[in-house]
Formats: sequence, structure tokens, C-alpha cells
Amino acid sequence: MAQFQGLIGIAAILALAFALSEDRARRPGWRWLAGALGLQLGIAAIATQVPLLWAAVGQINRAISAVETATLAGSSYMFGYLGGAALPFVLKPGAQPPLVIAFQILPLIIVFSALSALLWHWGVLRAAVRALAWALRRSLGVSGVVGLAGGATMFLGVVETPLVLRAWLARMSRADLFMTMTLIMATISGAILVLYATTLRAVLPDAVGHMIVASLVSLPAALLLARLMVPTDGAADTAAVEPDLAYDGAMDAVVRGAMEGVQLMLAVIGIIITLFALVNLADQLLALIGPVADAPLTLRRVMGWLFAPAMWGIGVPWEEAGAAGALMGTKAILNEYVAYLDLAALAPGTLAPRSLLIVTYALCGVANLASVGLIISTIGTLAPERRADVAGLGMKSWLAGNMATLMTGAMIGLVTPAS
Repeated sequence: MAQFQGLIGIAAILALAFALSEDRARRPGWRWLAGALGLQLGIAAIATQVPLLWAAVGQINRAISAVETATLAGSSYMFGYLGGAALPFVLKPGAQPPLVIAFQILPLIIVFSALSALLWHWGVLRAAVRALAWALRRSLGVSGVVGLAGGATMFLGVVETPLVLRAWLARMSRADLFMTMTLIMATISGAILVLYATTLRAVLPDAVGHMIVASLVSLPAALLLARLMVPTDGAADTAAVEPDLAYDGAMDAVVRGAMEGVQLMLAVIGIIITLFALVNLADQLLALIGPVADAPLTLRRVMGWLFAPAMWGIGVPWEEAGAAGALMGTKAILNEYVAYLDLAALAPGTLAPRSLLIVTYALCGVANLASVGLIISTIGTLAPERRADVAGLGMKSWLAGNMATLMTGAMIGLVTPAS
């Protein structure tokens, strides 16, 4: 029965989305709802349980490893041993070479951002986005612009996806705008995906493949929840639309992609420093209350208690739900990368292999409070006439994005046998 525990969470998520609906009378039909749920389960089962397909996904890990090696060559040249070059001193017996995240791991963002821009210019990513957009339009009947948004969020980030859609932001419906925002919140971009997967590599083999599957499963989950919470006004125009993003040559793509990667890398550094400082300040304040259950009161413990029922509902055993809840709370309120850093640092045995998989999928999205501000400012700048709409939908998209990734975690639990 443990394998089907996630059904409780899925039912609760759907009930909450329906309860928060702006117009319950216009909710999608039962056939569409069943199709969206079936699509999520089908992607999860086929992508993770079919050996041939998973082997193909695993090839991506080898390609990522090659890029990591190439990135290390650049970072070691620029930063010396801090960036991965040979150490100029002898380590003590048993000591490990220093791993400096800012100089050895975060440069991956720059390289992958440049590669993504180049592949977009050459038409490779553009074709992949079009294929995903077509699949979403045909399978779930979404509008052309929402289909394009779904395809773009698999490769582009919170800022880049609205840039692809800027020609339609001013005239898309409120429901389509909310679906777009929820899709962004429920997935992660290619450059960030590589960063997170590298962080988890020691505790989760084939992390890159798992995160790609997580974003794929979260696409129909996000659309389902968005349509329940902000129903569409009528039949969607499923005609294809073209992305509004172009570069003036290959070199322009590489340079602009690298510059965007530098900005993103600096933003990640700033966010991590700030969030770790805020968590420490919160822990210092909570320490004034005194020990609770013979242990210091910390922000992570509080979030663990708050989010433990949700993690149990998606399939995590209750004895592990506190640790999983702390990670989910960190992701939803602070930042998913901080949550993945905490996940990688957990003591061995804290989470069973199946729970580790469920939690990894549940954390795989950018729905945090900082992203709410970022998406409001980005869309508000590109389409000032929609600022009021996007501001009003900001926190709702944060909630829907977190619910979507929780549902994705539950789906993975359903297709992963309990030990």
C-alpha cells in the first residue's frame, strides 16, 4: 500500500486547486482532467521504468559530463586551483581537495547559457520547443502561446521565457497568462538543471535524467492546476505561434548567452549568500525560545513540521517526512538550490532511496518567493499593461507551481516500487 500513498496527496492537491478556483462552474471537464492525470502518469512510468528509454536519457548525463570537463578547463585557467586546477600544496593524509562552489560549479551556468543560445540560433532548441509546443496543443488542447510557453520553460528560465513570448503578452487571456506563469514556476531551465544535477550527483545517480523527466511530468501538472484555479474563458486557439527570440549570428548568440549566464551566476551567488544569512538570523531568533524536544529550535525544524503532512501525502514515510518537509519548505520559501544543497548534505540513511527520488522530483521547480518578484517585474516590464494582472496572479502561481511539483513527486512515487 505504501506505493499508492501518493494518491492521497494527488487527491488533496486537486481538491485544494478546485477550492481555490475563481469560477468552479467553468472547471475543465472530467475527460480532460483524466487525460491530464494520465499524461503525467504515463510520462513518469515510460521515462523512468522503460530501460531502453531511460538508457537514452542516460546518454544526456555523458554529454553533461563532457561539458563539465570543458567548463573546468576554463574555470581552472581563470581561478587556478580554486577553479579546479592542480593544487600548489600537498594535502594532509585523508583530506579532500577543496570544492569551491562559486568557482568550480557555478561557471556551468555561464557555459550552458552560451551553449543554449548557440543551439537556439542554430535551430536545435527552437525545433525542440516547437515539438513540445505541438505535443501540448494536441494532447491537452492548450492555446498556441501556452504551448510555446510550455516548450520554452523546459530550456529557458524565469526571465528568458517571457522574452520568447513578449509579442503575445499584451493580448493573451488572463487564463493563458496564469498558465504561462505556472509553467515557469513548475519547471527549471537547462542551465539551472545542470547546476542542480551536479550538486546531487554524489547522492543520486543520473540526476540530470531525473530532472529532465521531472520538468516533463510537471508540464501537464501545471496546466491542470492552472486551469482548475483560473478556468479558461472558452475554446483555445491552438494555432502554432513562433518564438520571438533571435540572434545576429553565432558569435552574437555565444556572447549574449554568456553575458546572460554571468548575470544569472551572480544572481545565484547573491541569493545564496543572502538566504543563508537570513536562515542564520532566523535560527538565532528561534534559539531565544529555547530547546524544543531536547533540541534547538531552527527554521528547518519548523518548516519540517509544517510541510511534513504534504510530503507524507505524496508518498514519503512518516518517519522521513520531517526531513523531507524541511527540504520542501526551504524550496518553497527560500530557494530550490539551497534545498538541493541541504539534500546533498543529509546524513546517509536519512531518506530511503525511494523517498530520495520523490523529494528530488518534488523540489524540481523554481516556485519560490524570489521568483514571484522576478516574474512580476519581467512580465510587467515587457508588457506594462499586464502588470496588474501578473501582480494579482503572482502568489497564486507560486502556490500552483509548488502544488505541481508535489504532484510530480507523487507520480514518481506511484511508479517506483516500495522496498
